Amino acid sequence: MKKKVYIVSHSHWDREWYMPYEQHHMRLIELMDDLLELFETDPSFKSFHLDGQTIILDDYLQVRPEKRAAIQKAIDEGKLQIGPFYILQDDFLISSESNTRNMLIGMEESKKWGTPVALGYFPDTFGNMGQTPQMMLQAGLESAAYGRGVKPIGFDNEVLADDNFTSQYSEMFWEGPDGSKIFGLLFANWYSNGNEIPVDEGEATIFWQQKLADVEKFGSTNHYLMMNGVDHQPVQKDISAAIRTANKLFPEYEFIHAGFTEYLEAVQQELPEDIGTITGELTSQETDGWYTLANTASSRVYLKQWNTRVSRQLENISEPLAAMAYEVTGSYDHDMLDYAWKTLMQNHPHDSICGCSLDEVHREMMPRFEKADEVGKFVADEAVRQLTQAMDTSMFPENSKPFVIFNTVGLERSGTATVEIELERKTFKEGIPVKLYQELKERPSKSYHVVNQEGQPVKAVISTEEVLFDYELPKDAFRIPFMKRFVTVTVEISDMAEFSWEALALVEGEAQGNNKRIISENGRVLENEQVKVVVTENGSLSISDKQTGKTLENLLVFEDVGDIANEYIFKQPEGDQAILSTAFPHSVEILENTEIVGRILLTQTLEVPKSADDLLEEEQKAVIDFRYRKAQRSKELVPFTIQTIITLDRQNKHVAFETTIDNQVKDHRLRALFPTGIHVDTHEADSIYEAVTRPNQVSSHWENPTNPQHQHAFANLHDDSFGVTISNFGLNEYEIIEDTIALTLIRCTGELGDWGWFPTPEAQCQGQHTFTYGIECHGAQETRYETYKHAQSLQVPFITKQLEHQTGTLAATHQFLAVDGEAFAITALKRRKADNQLVLRGYSLSSDPSDLVIQKDNCGLELLNLLEEQQEQGIAEQLQPYEIRTVGFKEEN
Repeated sequence: MKKKVYIVSHSHWDREWYMPYEQHHMRLIELMDDLLELFETDPSFKSFHLDGQTIILDDYLQVRPEKRAAIQKAIDEGKLQIGPFYILQDDFLISSESNTRNMLIGMEESKKWGTPVALGYFPDTFGNMGQTPQMMLQAGLESAAYGRGVKPIGFDNEVLADDNFTSQYSEMFWEGPDGSKIFGLLFANWYSNGNEIPVDEGEATIFWQQKLADVEKFGSTNHYLMMNGVDHQPVQKDISAAIRTANKLFPEYEFIHAGFTEYLEAVQQELPEDIGTITGELTSQETDGWYTLANTASSRVYLKQWNTRVSRQLENISEPLAAMAYEVTGSYDHDMLDYAWKTLMQNHPHDSICGCSLDEVHREMMPRFEKADEVGKFVADEAVRQLTQAMDTSMFPENSKPFVIFNTVGLERSGTATVEIELERKTFKEGIPVKLYQELKERPSKSYHVVNQEGQPVKAVISTEEVLFDYELPKDAFRIPFMKRFVTVTVEISDMAEFSWEALALVEGEAQGNNKRIISENGRVLENEQVKVVVTENGSLSISDKQTGKTLENLLVFEDVGDIANEYIFKQPEGDQAILSTAFPHSVEILENTEIVGRILLTQTLEVPKSADDLLEEEQKAVIDFRYRKAQRSKELVPFTIQTIITLDRQNKHVAFETTIDNQVKDHRLRALFPTGIHVDTHEADSIYEAVTRPNQVSSHWENPTNPQHQHAFANLHDDSFGVTISNFGLNEYEIIEDTIALTLIRCTGELGDWGWFPTPEAQCQGQHTFTYGIECHGAQETRYETYKHAQSLQVPFITKQLEHQTGTLAATHQFLAVDGEAFAITALKRRKADNQLVLRGYSLSSDPSDLVIQKDNCGLELLNLLEEQQEQGIAEQLQPYEIRTVGFKEEN
């Protein structure tokens, strides 16, 4: 039987990278024009794989809307192979839900046109998430193709015994942490191994002799895949002639023009018994460590912060509120939310969210973030308006000012919420604005306090009265501008149930308080019943956990080092010594000190080199590999001020940090160090539908002096009796150094890197930046899940709104649904597009089975997959290890 070579025509399409988006866009138009012409003129041209992303169709039709019928014809005839995703994302740097929405929307868009290719397609993702097998199976995909994360040993196909992620073949099985298993296809010779195939017999002989030898090194069967294309590659128009030449020259092979479906069916029928199985995350941990590209997690950190902000807005605020409001209005605006999601996901391709493109590319990302965020806010505001208009507040005194607090996350929470309470307004119809302003300013100030529905006092801090301009936009009338007199209320929240709301009211009169405050010792001590925080003599912190009796020292030490690499990779100059904040003076200032919250400002001014020396630019221009650069940091030192607000509230163990810098330094990295005193072999971090366990030590092949890792909300070190969780907001890079969790705040470089010299001065991140993160200790290891879910919930604020005095159909305090599961982390509460069914999604943080109870009045439960399709099996009583569970609520009569 002849060996068979499957030639798949494609073009890996980065929407934006080393050229601005529209430059790539216009080249896409040319590619699609050529394809449509080729489909008509060459009947032997079987098909073209459209890179697994349906957004390409939108991008093309945006410029060539008249080609819609031609596109549909090509898809109907199987010439254009589409889907299953919306974009090709970087899966580690976007949220769990973003990865799912990419499939949900991608599948929906694909099915509008035809049948998507049944292949999870990750050709150039910078590492691959460990839950991919479970996610693919829950989307009806039994295979995945990827280009990174697994290293075959090429010379003799030998698998080294100490390698965790190694396959002797380009074909393998991939098993997730929950036991899900799919077929995995590695582009062992990259996704360009069949690019630009010669037609000339002499050239083709040389080409195929090498290419066939290369592919046979790793092929487990006599079916070989040749990818005819590469990044932004124009279609090879003479591919049919090139295939005829190959068949003539190599009669022992059969060369065919094919799609992935044919290849996958054929190769899986003949897999050998010794096919390997890889497990979990694929992050090239067995390599020398230089090209894992994990440092993209800290490149242009402002992008990551914005991505987290918009993700939390859509996932944890807009959709839950809209899902709740549906029970009042019977409507849920899927179109608005889809528009927001699509706009956000346009920033999720690997070269975009990873921050490893030209300045023009990342400049264009900012309006997308802002647009998606504003749509999310609009949806949330409308939902709050609809809910609050139906709430009954008649139990509060007539002269009080009621307001409501929403907890939109799936966790019972304590903390503080802030609401602005309007005391009085003067519309512009009542007079000249300046006179209205003065009239309100001259009102005598009053004292206020907060009460609950039973009239009992609630701890709160109330600001002095202020006057400002505002406006209202009625749904059925013209805008109403006015001046308002108002106060800002910070109210203490105690054990507020998940997915609930509670109404309180501001009333006149003095509050009953006590003299106990959070802060003492002139700002150097913050203390509540659970923790004590001390600013020590060198400006670091010590934190004592009263539950465990443990005290941690030398926390929150800032470390600054040089970086002479690029947007992809960090490289410290040879001999460079870290500059630590503890070597410089500091000051402490009390910002707020009440019985419910304490806030101090810690200011430290370091002296650091202003940039790398002049040699770096010469080495960049010469395209010298960053590993071999000799540049050092400049001898000129400049002041570098770090200001950190440290916050502790009365009820929580969590200590919050908000660090602000005005960065005028280049070519450097700033981290916050948290030594834990915990010496263990592994740690855990927040990843995609997984609290992933990772080794603290690198493999024997690792040469990179650092071992950067990806995270979302937290990283944790723990032993049997004690642990430390470091939370963050949009700070996706950390490193474990012995017992220390090192959190990257900012990394500043001046070039793109990769295959040439592309200056990126805006990647130096000059200007003001603010970073939010925190620390929380726990006891026995089974209690760590509470700190994990707390870290996730801290990314979402309480939502507040002033109410009117009114009667209504909704109770002023209500829990929408209840979730009782210690190890269950919730990622979504939304409505299904097909029928507006309520959908709840989450995953197990644990490697052990755990209890899970989900309840909603008058509703039964049914199991859904990630595409939110009903499954035949029912809801299991226990949540299985690492399980991703999507639940639909069906109304019961």
